[in-house]
Amino acid sequence: MANDSSAAPSCADLGAYVKKLARASVLVVGDAMLDRYTYGEVTRVSPEAPVPILTVTREVAMPGGAGNVVRNLIALDASAAFVSVVGDDQAGSDLTGLIGGQERVEPWLLVQNGRTTTMKTRYIAQGQHLIRADREERIALPEKLCERLLKIALDAMAATTVTVLSDYNKGVLSAPVCAALIEGAQKLGRKIIVDPKGRDYARYKGADILTPNRKELAEATNMPVESEAQIVTAAKALLAWYGFGAVLVTRSEDGMSLITAEEVHHFPGEAREVYDVSGAGDTVVAALAACIAAEVPLVEAARLANIAGGIVVAKVGTAVARPADLLAHIAPATGALQKIVTPSAAAEMAERWRLRGYKVGFTNGCFDLLHPGHVHLLEQCRAMCDRLIVGINADASVQRLKGPTRPAQGEAARAAVLASLASVDLVCLFEEDTPIELIKLIKPDVLIKGADYTRETVVGADLVESWGGSVALAQLLPGHSTTATLARLRG
Repeated sequence: MANDSSAAPSCADLGAYVKKLARASVLVVGDAMLDRYTYGEVTRVSPEAPVPILTVTREVAMPGGAGNVVRNLIALDASAAFVSVVGDDQAGSDLTGLIGGQERVEPWLLVQNGRTTTMKTRYIAQGQHLIRADREERIALPEKLCERLLKIALDAMAATTVTVLSDYNKGVLSAPVCAALIEGAQKLGRKIIVDPKGRDYARYKGADILTPNRKELAEATNMPVESEAQIVTAAKALLAWYGFGAVLVTRSEDGMSLITAEEVHHFPGEAREVYDVSGAGDTVVAALAACIAAEVPLVEAARLANIAGGIVVAKVGTAVARPADLLAHIAPATGALQKIVTPSAAAEMAERWRLRGYKVGFTNGCFDLLHPGHVHLLEQCRAMCDRLIVGINADASVQRLKGPTRPAQGEAARAAVLASLASVDLVCLFEEDTPIELIKLIKPDVLIKGADYTRETVVGADLVESWGGSVALAQLLPGHSTTATLARLRG
């Protein structure tokens, strides 16, 4: 029986499922790797060879491969156990530190002497990939290391609800390891989801759900997969050959297709803008696993995974989808309220703007009872940058700073009024007394405060200047003060 989005659950139903994801506990076994991003500017060509010279401005490292599945699970508020293998090299040490520093992760990264930890380094200028350099070894694990990995993984499987096999064909998930893990899951009554690689899917025989993309499906079946009907035919062949419970085929901007022995569901693409597809498959499998672990029905789990995939391809780099992102997509705010975002969403948007060549500005304040002085200040701030993000103190923060009678307006009202201004591009709340953590997250190119401050008293000035940004002071419009206004009202 074929189906589509016509029988979609309500926004309230999907929202309730998203809130259940914090209950999820997932085991990830697979190939860990280190993703490095080297950002810079290209303004000239090398005199030594006809190649661009990249002036490096920033470097970022994050878990990749199966590690990115774990990163996405944590972003969804799920808990994860992670079993993998790294080499005794610097990349392996860096990766272990990144994984170990994550909350709600129980890492088991075994070290193999002499192994090269897979590392992918991307060089990016003005938002464009120049080149990617890979270091890796595709060798199977020695027998004793396999035995140790399986023992740890099976113990972790018993303590979790769903297992993900994230196969990047780097040697961790050999055919015997896959077979032993799938057999163990069946004995323990655990669901197992496979993100496959290669042409031989016999190694995944008996898995509950397989998540190939369109190209991988074609290679594994040697069948055409251009149309939805052809995708269904090829997926049903996999079900028959290898006894999978379901196949979830990702179709890039065309969405996804869920095929079981009884049903077929096609989900349209959810991306409003495709900016970067890096890691989208990891996001899909993580969202699917978290949903299944939280006892979300399979069709709705696939629908939420499709939404999560659509969210990350509209972000920069190897991004993640968070519960707030899913909820905002399911029931989006309208009008000016769309400008009110979480700090993490503000940071991601700032990165997108920078890669497009925009200067990102940041200012902050309580903005209680917005008056002409505030409007004048914000218009000056916007004139100093291409995009302006405004941080506002949450209610608890205002009370600590200004006393128990403040704020006069709650944080939601203050944010809504600020978001209605044409000079403001994004608004986000912060709970702390100062915006220093928000500044670290957003990394503005210019930090702006009123002229009643000095460069030395602006919170975060040294930090912004350390990454090449600047600090600016905007002129104040005299005769306007929230405190004075409130005093007059009380008088």
